[in-house]
Amino acid sequence: MSSREPSSPKSRLRLLPMLIAAAAAAAAPVQAADLWTITQDALQNNATLGASLSTFQSVEAGRDVARGSLLPQIDATAQVAHNNSLESQSSSLSQGTGGTTSGGESSYNSTSAGLELTQALYDATSWAALEIAKRETDQQALLLQADRQQLLYDVASAYFEILRAHEVLEARISQEKAIQRQLDQAQEQFDVGLVAVTDVNEAQASYDLARAQRISAENDLQVSFEALERLTGKRYDSIDALSDDLPIESPEPAGRDNWIQMAIANNPNVQAAQAAVSVSRAEVDQAEAGHKPTLSAFANYNYTDSDQDYLDGHNEDTQVGLQATLPIYSGGTTSAQVRQQTYSLEATQYDFEAQRRDTTQQVRSLFTQVMNDVESVDAQRQAIVSNRSALEATRSGYEVGTRNIVDVLDAEQSLYQAIADYADARYTYVTDMVELRQQAGVLDTNVIRELNQWLVESQNVTLRLPEDGGMGAMQDIGERPSMAPAPSTSP
Repeated sequence: MSSREPSSPKSRLRLLPMLIAAAAAAAAPVQAADLWTITQDALQNNATLGASLSTFQSVEAGRDVARGSLLPQIDATAQVAHNNSLESQSSSLSQGTGGTTSGGESSYNSTSAGLELTQALYDATSWAALEIAKRETDQQALLLQADRQQLLYDVASAYFEILRAHEVLEARISQEKAIQRQLDQAQEQFDVGLVAVTDVNEAQASYDLARAQRISAENDLQVSFEALERLTGKRYDSIDALSDDLPIESPEPAGRDNWIQMAIANNPNVQAAQAAVSVSRAEVDQAEAGHKPTLSAFANYNYTDSDQDYLDGHNEDTQVGLQATLPIYSGGTTSAQVRQQTYSLEATQYDFEAQRRDTTQQVRSLFTQVMNDVESVDAQRQAIVSNRSALEATRSGYEVGTRNIVDVLDAEQSLYQAIADYADARYTYVTDMVELRQQAGVLDTNVIRELNQWLVESQNVTLRLPEDGGMGAMQDIGERPSMAPAPSTSP
């Protein structure tokens, strides 16, 4: 017999609201995240963007450091000391008849204080250092903008990669089910002697291939969700799907040269490379400033006091003046620094030209790719219709004996491959459009908001990891309607 006492009615009444709340929370559907929400998470939590922001703030603080050397410099000093002095002196007469000896020891305390003010009036090196810091700050701001645009593209690409993997998986699941039905029917017909064993073997081989493709698609979907988590630091159980009504249109403006001009003017990587040239020019100016004189104004005040026996009172000194320095020869260091920075300037100019050419090539390729994507999506959509008609015709031919089971299996695979290819073409168009805007330097949160408007909240993609390696664990993978054909009972 258990020694545990039954709970009282009052305790059960207290637990009832908690149980109801827990059950309601478990039964409530998980709200899917959309592209805009995930983008905001990434902008706040992405580690790479955070490091880029900290780097910008560090470079920006360096500008204030450089400015400080041109502002007044004030130093104060103070000293308190205990002094011990021992003196011993002797002298002798030139005739050697006698001499004198004197000496003594003293101990005393002393204090001193000083105040010094300096102000640079002309210092070409410090002014050049400030100019370098300003240009480096501008350059780092552009690099930060480039990292931000890269993050926007990475998030959008990872988001739509999940949707791509989801639709491909839907096609693979439907393909596996359809071919499994073909296998079951072939086995039943073989059992009653209507078909040869080769039909069963062909169906089995096709089923094994379909199963392998489905397992690979499951893995791709899981990896896609993890890639999104890496960008935001958060895990998402489900995301909104893309509407079938998304317009597949050519880039606007329509001219490729317009996009190239836009990229040269706005691409932050191109602008940062150009800013690097400006930094190098300022570094050449700083090196050349080593040949120039410096002029500064100064004023100082010193106070000293001690308690020696034979001294009484204190001393005060005040000094005001100008100080000029003219470098004459420094072992050739300054000239070598000028040559060094000149070569660095040439290198940055080549880097800028390389970046400009690379961006131009990227924009040209992406513009052409997007134009091809538009046609590819339309062609893949028509391919689904054609393959569905071909499958129905092949099934009819199989029923009357003019086609064999291999033809039917090939037609099944062609149809589902066309469905997967259509999904791939659609999401390739979306990501290529986003990348084209990134290379043109016009990718911002407004573009993400526009894309987010084409997401369907009522249809979502949910990650359901398989527990036993079978299809059953993946049947709840999403609620988006499939483009697969309706199941057929005939072979």
